[in-house]
Amino acid sequence: MKILVTGFDPFGGEKINPAIESVKLLPHKISGCEVVKLEIPTVVFKSLKLIDETIAREKPDFVLSIGQAGGRADITVERIGINCDDCRITDNEGNQPIDTKVFEDGPDAYFVNLPIKAMVKNIQDANIPASVSNTAGTFICNHVCYGVRHICTTKYPKVKSGFIHIPFLPEQVIDKRNMPSMELNTMVNAITKAIEAIVNNSNDIVYTQGTDI
Repeated sequence: MKILVTGFDPFGGEKINPAIESVKLLPHKISGCEVVKLEIPTVVFKSLKLIDETIAREKPDFVLSIGQAGGRADITVERIGINCDDCRITDNEGNQPIDTKVFEDGPDAYFVNLPIKAMVKNIQDANIPASVSNTAGTFICNHVCYGVRHICTTKYPKVKSGFIHIPFLPEQVIDKRNMPSMELNTMVNAITKAIEAIVNNSNDIVYTQGTDI
C-alpha cells in the first residue's frame, strides 16, 4: 500500500507552516504502508494540479492532506469539503476567489472517505487531543479537501482521500496573545497515528464525535 501525504508551504505572512514541516518528518513507512511526501503551494488550482499529477505518477491508495488551522487547539480530522472558494485573504499568488465553485461540474459537497473516527480515536489513544471537524473553511484547505475528492471520484475512483488540520507551532504564537499551539513532534506523532488508522481500518468505527454547535 501507498499513501500520498501533502503539506502546504507558508502563507498569510507566516515564515513557517507546520503542515509541510510535519509531513517532512513522517516515517517513510507506517504500518507497512509506503509514505510519499509532497509539498504543495497555497495557491488555488495549482495545488490541485500538482496533487493530480502526483497521483497519476505514484498511484497511491490514499491521499491525506495536511493544513494549518491557526486558532484551533487540537488535531482536527475533517469530515467534509464544500464546493465553495470564499477566500478571506489572497493566496500566495494573489488570487482571491470569492463565492466561486472549486469545480463547476462538481456536487455541492463531498464527504471524505477515510476512516475519520478511527483516525481521531487512534490519535487520542496516543494522548494527543483530536476531534472530528465539520468545516474545513473556505480557503485553500477546503479547496484541496474538496478538490482532491472530486479528482479522485472522477479520475481515480479507487483512491481514498481526506484532510487533517493542525494548530500553529509555538514559535508562531509568540506575538499572538492567547493563541493555542502544539509542538511539532506531537503533530508528527498524531499524523502517524492517523495514517496507522487509515491503513488498518477499511471501514470506519462507531465512535461519537458529534457536536451541538
